[in-house]
Amino acid sequence: MNPAEPTPLGKTGLNVTRMGMGTGPLGMVHDGTAWAAIFAAAWSAGVRTFDTSPYYGFGNSEGRLGRLLAAQNRRDYVLATKVGRLLRPDAPIDPFAEAFYYPQGMPDGVLRSQYDYSAAATRLSLVESRQRLGIDRIDIAHIHDIVELASGISHVREAMHETYPALAELRDKGEISAVGVGAQVNSVLVELGTTCDFDCFLIAGRYTMLDQSAIDEVMPLCLARNIAVIIGSPYNTGILHDPTPNATFDFVQAPSELIGKAQQLKAICDRHRVPLPAAAIQFPFAHPAVAQVLTGARSAAEIKENVQFMRVQIPPELWRDLRKSGLIHPKAPLPGGL
Repeated sequence: MNPAEPTPLGKTGLNVTRMGMGTGPLGMVHDGTAWAAIFAAAWSAGVRTFDTSPYYGFGNSEGRLGRLLAAQNRRDYVLATKVGRLLRPDAPIDPFAEAFYYPQGMPDGVLRSQYDYSAAATRLSLVESRQRLGIDRIDIAHIHDIVELASGISHVREAMHETYPALAELRDKGEISAVGVGAQVNSVLVELGTTCDFDCFLIAGRYTMLDQSAIDEVMPLCLARNIAVIIGSPYNTGILHDPTPNATFDFVQAPSELIGKAQQLKAICDRHRVPLPAAAIQFPFAHPAVAQVLTGARSAAEIKENVQFMRVQIPPELWRDLRKSGLIHPKAPLPGGL
Protein backbone atom coordinates (compact mmCIF):
# COMPACT_ATOMS: atom_id res chain seq x y z
CA MET A 1 0.00 0.00 0.00
CA ASN A 2 1.31 3.43 -0.96
CA PRO A 3 1.21 5.82 2.04
CA ALA A 4 1.35 8.82 -0.31
CA GLU A 5 -1.61 7.73 -2.44
CA PRO A 6 -4.19 10.54 -2.63
CA THR A 7 -7.76 9.55 -1.88
CA PRO A 8 -10.99 11.57 -1.66
CA LEU A 9 -12.10 12.43 1.86
CA GLY A 10 -15.76 11.60 1.43
CA LYS A 11 -17.92 14.51 0.29
CA THR A 12 -15.44 17.24 1.30
CA GLY A 13 -13.73 17.82 -2.04
CA LEU A 14 -10.40 17.29 -0.27
CA ASN A 15 -7.88 14.65 -1.26
CA VAL A 16 -5.84 13.23 1.60
CA THR A 17 -2.87 10.90 1.56
CA ARG A 18 -3.55 7.38 2.79
CA MET A 19 -1.17 7.98 5.66
CA GLY A 20 -1.48 11.19 7.63
CA MET A 21 0.83 12.58 10.28
CA GLY A 22 -0.63 13.04 13.73
CA THR A 23 1.37 15.79 15.39
CA GLY A 24 0.60 15.14 19.04
CA PRO A 25 4.22 14.08 19.57
CA LEU A 26 5.44 17.45 18.24
CA GLY A 27 4.01 18.85 21.46
CA MET A 28 6.30 16.68 23.56
CA VAL A 29 9.52 16.55 21.50
CA HIS A 30 11.28 19.66 22.69
CA ASP A 31 14.43 19.33 20.57
CA GLY A 32 13.96 21.54 17.50
CA THR A 33 16.29 19.42 15.39
CA ALA A 34 14.31 16.29 16.26
CA TRP A 35 10.87 17.63 15.40
CA ALA A 36 12.18 19.12 12.16
CA ALA A 37 13.55 15.68 11.27
CA ILE A 38 10.18 14.04 12.05
CA PHE A 39 8.41 16.40 9.67
CA ALA A 40 11.09 16.03 6.98
CA ALA A 41 10.77 12.24 7.09
CA ALA A 42 7.00 12.45 6.64
CA TRP A 43 7.18 15.01 3.85
CA SER A 44 9.88 13.11 1.96
CA ALA A 45 7.69 9.98 2.12
CA GLY A 46 4.88 11.88 0.40
CA VAL A 47 2.68 12.41 3.46
CA ARG A 48 0.61 15.52 2.81
CA THR A 49 -2.02 15.48 5.57
CA PHE A 50 -1.22 16.89 8.99
CA ASP A 51 -3.43 16.73 12.08
CA THR A 52 -2.89 18.92 15.13
CA SER A 53 -4.73 20.46 18.09
CA PRO A 54 -4.32 23.31 20.57
CA TYR A 55 -4.23 20.63 23.27
CA TYR A 56 -1.10 18.94 21.96
CA GLY A 57 1.70 20.40 24.03
CA PHE A 58 -0.59 23.30 24.95
CA GLY A 59 -0.04 25.05 21.63
CA ASN A 60 3.44 23.74 20.89
CA SER A 61 2.28 21.25 18.27
CA GLU A 62 0.44 23.92 16.27
CA GLY A 63 3.29 26.41 16.58
CA ARG A 64 5.98 23.95 15.57
CA LEU A 65 3.93 22.47 12.73
CA GLY A 66 3.24 25.93 11.38
CA ARG A 67 6.93 26.76 11.27
CA LEU A 68 7.66 23.50 9.49
CA LEU A 69 4.91 24.05 6.93
CA ALA A 70 5.94 27.63 6.25
CA ALA A 71 8.37 26.57 3.53
CA GLN A 72 5.71 24.54 1.69
CA ASN A 73 3.11 25.63 -0.83
CA ARG A 74 -0.23 25.86 0.97
CA ARG A 75 -1.98 24.05 -1.88
CA ASP A 76 0.23 20.99 -1.43
CA TYR A 77 -1.13 19.71 1.90
CA VAL A 78 -4.29 19.25 3.95
CA LEU A 79 -4.34 20.67 7.47
CA ALA A 80 -6.65 19.66 10.32
CA THR A 81 -6.94 21.02 13.82
CA LYS A 82 -9.48 20.78 16.61
CA VAL A 83 -11.83 22.89 18.71
CA GLY A 84 -13.25 22.43 22.18
CA ARG A 85 -10.30 23.65 24.24
CA LEU A 86 -8.95 27.16 24.65
CA LEU A 87 -5.47 27.89 25.95
CA ARG A 88 -5.54 30.27 28.90
CA PRO A 89 -3.10 31.17 31.72
CA ASP A 90 -5.73 30.59 34.40
CA ALA A 91 -7.08 27.27 33.08
CA PRO A 92 -7.36 24.35 35.52
CA ILE A 93 -4.38 22.08 36.01
CA ASP A 94 -4.51 18.92 33.88
CA PRO A 95 -2.15 16.48 35.65
CA PHE A 96 -2.27 13.81 32.94
CA ALA A 97 -1.56 16.15 30.03
CA GLU A 98 1.09 18.11 31.89
CA ALA A 99 2.95 14.94 32.85
CA PHE A 100 2.56 13.60 29.31
CA TYR A 101 3.85 16.67 27.48
CA TYR A 102 6.21 18.01 30.15
CA PRO A 103 7.49 15.06 32.23
CA GLN A 104 10.19 17.31 33.71
CA GLY A 105 7.60 19.85 34.84
CA MET A 106 5.66 22.66 33.20
CA PRO A 107 7.94 25.56 32.24
CA ASP A 108 6.93 29.11 33.05
CA GLY A 109 4.72 30.84 30.52
CA VAL A 110 3.06 27.74 29.08
CA LEU A 111 -0.70 28.13 28.82
CA ARG A 112 -3.06 25.44 30.05
CA SER A 113 -6.19 24.23 28.28
CA GLN A 114 -9.80 24.55 29.35
CA TYR A 115 -12.88 22.99 27.81
CA ASP A 116 -15.18 25.39 25.99
CA TYR A 117 -17.60 24.18 23.33
CA SER A 118 -19.59 27.39 22.98
CA ALA A 119 -20.10 28.88 19.53
CA ALA A 120 -18.04 31.95 20.42
CA ALA A 121 -15.17 29.83 21.76
CA THR A 122 -15.30 27.64 18.66
CA ARG A 123 -14.79 30.59 16.35
CA LEU A 124 -12.12 32.07 18.63
CA SER A 125 -10.30 28.75 18.86
CA LEU A 126 -9.84 28.61 15.09
CA VAL A 127 -8.63 32.22 15.02
CA GLU A 128 -6.04 31.42 17.67
CA SER A 129 -5.04 28.19 15.92
CA ARG A 130 -4.42 30.08 12.69
CA GLN A 131 -2.28 32.55 14.60
CA ARG A 132 -0.17 29.82 16.21
CA LEU A 133 0.15 28.00 12.89
CA GLY A 134 0.87 31.18 10.97
CA ILE A 135 -1.47 29.85 8.27
CA ASP A 136 -4.57 31.64 7.03
CA ARG A 137 -6.69 28.58 6.26
CA ILE A 138 -7.51 25.36 8.09
CA ASP A 139 -9.08 22.63 5.97
CA ILE A 140 -10.66 20.36 8.60
CA ALA A 141 -11.97 21.37 12.01
CA HIS A 142 -12.68 18.47 14.36
CA ILE A 143 -14.65 18.77 17.59
CA HIS A 144 -12.22 17.31 20.11
CA ASP A 145 -12.70 15.05 23.16
CA ILE A 146 -16.40 15.64 23.60
CA VAL A 147 -16.59 13.49 26.72
CA GLU A 148 -14.33 14.55 29.56
CA LEU A 149 -13.53 11.04 30.66
CA ALA A 150 -11.74 11.99 33.88
CA SER A 151 -14.86 13.55 35.37
CA GLY A 152 -17.59 11.88 33.35
CA ILE A 153 -18.95 15.26 32.26
CA SER A 154 -20.57 15.06 28.85
CA HIS A 155 -20.23 17.89 26.35
CA VAL A 156 -22.36 16.22 23.69
CA ARG A 157 -25.34 18.57 23.96
CA GLU A 158 -23.18 21.67 23.83
CA ALA A 159 -21.26 20.26 20.88
CA MET A 160 -24.53 19.54 19.10
CA HIS A 161 -26.17 22.91 19.72
CA GLU A 162 -23.17 25.27 19.88
CA THR A 163 -19.98 23.85 18.38
CA TYR A 164 -21.40 22.11 15.35
CA PRO A 165 -23.61 25.03 14.15
CA ALA A 166 -20.64 27.41 14.43
CA LEU A 167 -18.44 25.10 12.37
CA ALA A 168 -21.20 24.41 9.84
CA GLU A 169 -21.59 28.15 9.31
CA LEU A 170 -17.85 28.49 8.67
CA ARG A 171 -18.06 25.59 6.23
CA ASP A 172 -20.99 27.21 4.44
CA LYS A 173 -18.97 30.43 4.13
CA GLY A 174 -16.03 28.50 2.67
CA GLU A 175 -13.72 29.34 5.58
CA ILE A 176 -13.14 25.65 6.27
CA SER A 177 -13.71 22.67 3.99
CA ALA A 178 -14.83 20.00 6.43
CA VAL A 179 -16.36 19.54 9.87
CA GLY A 180 -15.43 16.46 11.86
CA VAL A 181 -15.37 14.86 15.28
CA GLY A 182 -12.29 13.43 16.95
CA ALA A 183 -13.38 10.93 19.60
CA GLN A 184 -12.90 7.45 20.99
CA VAL A 185 -16.38 6.93 22.44
CA ASN A 186 -18.69 5.14 20.01
CA SER A 187 -21.94 6.37 21.55
CA VAL A 188 -20.82 9.99 21.14
CA LEU A 189 -20.05 9.45 17.46
CA VAL A 190 -23.42 7.79 16.88
CA GLU A 191 -25.39 10.53 18.63
CA LEU A 192 -23.63 13.36 16.83
CA GLY A 193 -23.50 11.60 13.48
CA THR A 194 -27.22 10.91 13.59
CA THR A 195 -28.24 14.50 14.31
CA CYS A 196 -25.61 16.63 12.54
CA ASP A 197 -24.16 16.72 9.02
CA PHE A 198 -20.53 15.79 9.60
CA ASP A 199 -18.01 15.29 6.82
CA CYS A 200 -15.58 13.04 8.65
CA PHE A 201 -14.91 11.22 11.89
CA LEU A 202 -11.47 10.81 13.41
CA ILE A 203 -11.99 7.56 15.31
CA ALA A 204 -9.25 6.98 17.87
CA GLY A 205 -8.60 3.35 18.70
CA ARG A 206 -12.09 1.97 18.16
CA TYR A 207 -11.48 0.41 14.76
CA THR A 208 -8.21 -1.48 14.93
CA MET A 209 -7.06 -5.09 14.67
CA LEU A 210 -7.53 -5.32 18.43
CA ASP A 211 -10.72 -3.30 18.96
CA GLN A 212 -13.44 -3.23 16.32
CA SER A 213 -16.15 -1.90 18.64
CA ALA A 214 -17.08 0.78 16.08
CA ILE A 215 -18.21 -1.86 13.59
CA ASP A 216 -21.78 -2.35 14.84
CA GLU A 217 -23.10 1.23 14.80
CA VAL A 218 -20.45 3.82 13.92
CA MET A 219 -19.14 2.36 10.68
CA PRO A 220 -22.60 1.61 9.18
CA LEU A 221 -23.65 5.15 10.10
CA CYS A 222 -20.61 6.54 8.30
CA LEU A 223 -21.43 4.58 5.16
CA ALA A 224 -25.09 5.60 5.26
CA ARG A 225 -24.35 9.30 5.75
CA ASN A 226 -21.17 9.50 3.64
CA ILE A 227 -19.00 10.38 6.63
CA ALA A 228 -15.37 9.65 5.76
CA VAL A 229 -13.42 7.83 8.45
CA ILE A 230 -9.91 8.72 9.55
CA ILE A 231 -8.35 6.13 11.84
CA GLY A 232 -6.35 7.43 14.78
CA SER A 233 -4.20 5.31 17.07
CA PRO A 234 -3.97 2.25 14.77
CA TYR A 235 -1.68 0.59 17.31
CA ASN A 236 -3.98 1.39 20.26
CA THR A 237 -1.18 3.55 21.74
CA GLY A 238 1.39 0.78 21.66
CA ILE A 239 0.00 -2.69 22.24
CA LEU A 240 -0.32 -3.47 18.51
CA HIS A 241 3.24 -2.34 17.94
CA ASP A 242 4.81 -4.53 20.60
CA PRO A 243 2.46 -6.58 22.81
CA THR A 244 4.76 -7.07 25.78
CA PRO A 245 3.42 -7.57 29.32
CA ASN A 246 3.98 -3.85 29.92
CA ALA A 247 2.23 -2.69 26.74
CA THR A 248 -0.15 0.26 26.85
CA PHE A 249 -3.72 0.48 25.58
CA ASP A 250 -5.35 3.92 25.43
CA PHE A 251 -2.27 5.37 27.19
CA VAL A 252 -2.51 3.14 30.28
CA GLN A 253 -1.31 -0.34 31.19
CA ALA A 254 -3.16 -2.81 28.99
CA PRO A 255 -5.30 -5.41 30.74
CA SER A 256 -4.02 -8.97 30.57
CA GLU A 257 -6.83 -10.17 28.29
CA LEU A 258 -5.97 -7.57 25.65
CA ILE A 259 -2.27 -8.38 25.90
CA GLY A 260 -3.15 -12.03 25.36
CA LYS A 261 -5.28 -11.23 22.32
CA ALA A 262 -2.58 -8.99 20.84
CA GLN A 263 -0.02 -11.75 21.32
CA GLN A 264 -2.30 -14.17 19.46
CA LEU A 265 -2.54 -11.66 16.61
CA LYS A 266 1.24 -11.36 16.60
CA ALA A 267 1.67 -15.13 16.50
CA ILE A 268 -0.43 -15.31 13.33
CA CYS A 269 1.58 -12.49 11.76
CA ASP A 270 4.83 -14.17 12.77
CA ARG A 271 3.79 -17.37 10.99
CA HIS A 272 3.53 -15.38 7.78
CA ARG A 273 6.69 -13.34 8.49
CA VAL A 274 4.73 -10.10 8.59
CA PRO A 275 5.36 -7.54 11.34
CA LEU A 276 2.29 -7.12 13.55
CA PRO A 277 2.34 -3.31 13.10
CA ALA A 278 2.26 -3.74 9.31
CA ALA A 279 -0.94 -5.76 9.52
CA ALA A 280 -2.35 -3.34 12.10
CA ILE A 281 -1.78 -0.22 10.02
CA GLN A 282 -3.21 -1.81 6.86
CA PHE A 283 -6.19 -3.57 8.45
CA PRO A 284 -8.58 -0.56 8.61
CA PHE A 285 -8.39 0.13 4.88
CA ALA A 286 -10.48 -2.94 4.09
CA HIS A 287 -13.52 -1.05 5.34
CA PRO A 288 -15.02 1.12 2.57
CA ALA A 289 -15.65 4.05 4.92
CA VAL A 290 -11.95 4.43 5.79
CA ALA A 291 -9.99 7.04 3.87
CA GLN A 292 -6.87 7.46 5.97
CA VAL A 293 -4.83 6.26 8.92
CA LEU A 294 -3.07 8.79 11.15
CA THR A 295 0.20 7.86 12.81
CA GLY A 296 2.15 9.88 15.31
CA ALA A 297 5.88 9.58 15.81
CA ARG A 298 8.44 10.76 18.34
CA SER A 299 11.35 10.41 15.93
CA ALA A 300 12.13 10.40 12.23
CA ALA A 301 12.93 6.70 12.55
CA GLU A 302 9.36 6.00 13.71
CA ILE A 303 7.92 7.85 10.72
CA LYS A 304 10.12 5.87 8.36
CA GLU A 305 9.13 2.65 10.10
CA ASN A 306 5.42 3.43 9.72
CA VAL A 307 5.94 4.18 6.04
CA GLN A 308 7.61 0.81 5.60
CA PHE A 309 4.78 -0.93 7.47
CA MET A 310 2.31 0.61 5.01
CA ARG A 311 4.35 -0.75 2.10
CA VAL A 312 4.67 -4.34 3.34
CA GLN A 313 3.10 -6.84 0.96
CA ILE A 314 0.80 -8.95 3.13
CA PRO A 315 -0.13 -12.40 1.79
CA PRO A 316 -3.85 -13.19 1.59
CA GLU A 317 -3.21 -16.27 3.72
CA LEU A 318 -2.51 -14.07 6.73
CA TRP A 319 -5.92 -12.43 6.49
CA ARG A 320 -7.55 -15.84 5.98
CA ASP A 321 -5.89 -17.14 9.12
CA LEU A 322 -7.03 -14.08 11.05
CA ARG A 323 -10.59 -14.68 9.92
CA LYS A 324 -10.43 -18.34 10.94
CA SER A 325 -8.96 -17.41 14.32
CA GLY A 326 -12.10 -15.62 15.47
CA LEU A 327 -9.97 -12.73 16.74
CA ILE A 328 -11.56 -10.30 14.27
CA HIS A 329 -15.21 -9.25 14.50
CA PRO A 330 -17.20 -11.23 11.90
CA LYS A 331 -18.66 -8.01 10.47
CA ALA A 332 -15.24 -6.39 10.00
CA PRO A 333 -14.03 -6.76 6.40
CA LEU A 334 -10.49 -7.90 5.77
CA PRO A 335 -8.29 -7.09 2.75
CA GLY A 336 -9.07 -9.21 -0.24
CA GLY A 337 -12.78 -9.27 0.47
CA LEU A 338 -12.45 -11.81 3.28
